[in-house]
Amino acid sequence: MNNYDTVVIGGGPAGLAAAISAHDNSAKVFLIEREKRLGGILKQCIHDGFGLIYFNEKLTGPEYAEKFIDEFKQRNIEATLQSFVTKIEKQNDLFMIKYVTEKGVMEVVTKTIVLSTGCRERTSRQIFINGTRPYGVFTAGTAQYFTNIAGCLPAKKCVILGSGDIGLIMARRLTLEGVEVVGVYEILPRPSGLTRNVCQCLEDYDIPLYLSHTVTKLYGENRLEAVDVARVDGNMQVIEGTEKHIPCDALILSVGLIPENELAETLSVPIDPKTKGPVVDENCMTGIEGVFTCGNAMQVNDLVDYVTITAEKAGKEAATYQKKVREYIPVSASEDFMYVIPQHVSIGAKGKVDFYFRSKAIEKDVTLNIESEGRAIYKRKYTHLRPPEMEKLSIALDFSQINGSISFTLAR
Repeated sequence: MNNYDTVVIGGGPAGLAAAISAHDNSAKVFLIEREKRLGGILKQCIHDGFGLIYFNEKLTGPEYAEKFIDEFKQRNIEATLQSFVTKIEKQNDLFMIKYVTEKGVMEVVTKTIVLSTGCRERTSRQIFINGTRPYGVFTAGTAQYFTNIAGCLPAKKCVILGSGDIGLIMARRLTLEGVEVVGVYEILPRPSGLTRNVCQCLEDYDIPLYLSHTVTKLYGENRLEAVDVARVDGNMQVIEGTEKHIPCDALILSVGLIPENELAETLSVPIDPKTKGPVVDENCMTGIEGVFTCGNAMQVNDLVDYVTITAEKAGKEAATYQKKVREYIPVSASEDFMYVIPQHVSIGAKGKVDFYFRSKAIEKDVTLNIESEGRAIYKRKYTHLRPPEMEKLSIALDFSQINGSISFTLAR
């Protein structure tokens, strides 16, 4: 049985950055990845737009991943591929991790864990569309894999449900490959993806976007033959008489992502119902001492650059972790926010603390107020806030002087 200072679970962009950061902070690191290649989802994201914040250059997904894979290999960090973690147990101050490889069941012991397990896509089962269950209903990520990795087109004529970023990108990608994209249908009254993707992927290719619309029914036995779409009202209820029948051989779903946290839950890590990721402090540590999280396992990010930034923080803190009594300042947010991370900050936290948040609605010319027990401690004006675009706020406060909780509010 091998002993390590830090074990990183997941070898995508978050896991690679966390492992490199932990290694560079003098930890003995071991990485466990379930696929046969490192890089995670970026391997199939052949479009550019990655790295604008972190590297200050425009990269494709494979190019972004390769930079970290090269750094990872140069450091000779130990790793196992095609390996699945089946069990994690905490014994005293150590973690026993069991995982399965082609050689059988293996076990390692570690002082700290970094969960960088990423996220998964919502499927048709989770949005309850009426009708049959024919072949031809894909998540956007699956369609992306078929097109960019497997080299086969999943459709000739398709409808895209949901305007998440992967769906927008696949609308463009499939159009370039000769697929007829009838349109992108979004149940919300606003797009769910980044503004740049709406412009570059839909408007530039004359692909229509239908807001306040959803798919109501599927048709077909062996293969999808058609779908019904309809308008919805402000309560997201279908408006009778607005149904439209659209012949197509594929429905591509881009209806949201969910952090992968089954392993966290086996450790009884507290989960935030808003982010669907673990409750964390300013150091990316969860409610279980010695267990850290980052990237899309902590919250769904719209930019991989932020995945890397949180992963580097988690890797460093895991490597330098020391058990001690911790006291926290709770962080809350008004109904104007979808969420704010971290959910609590250590009393006496030093240096800048990175906060991440999303507004619940589109906001223009608002002031972000951070208060403690009614006392203003920070203000910042924003000309524009949109739910699909996560905001990062780095602020230095003397947290030892704050009594009570911290609250985020918006003033219009």
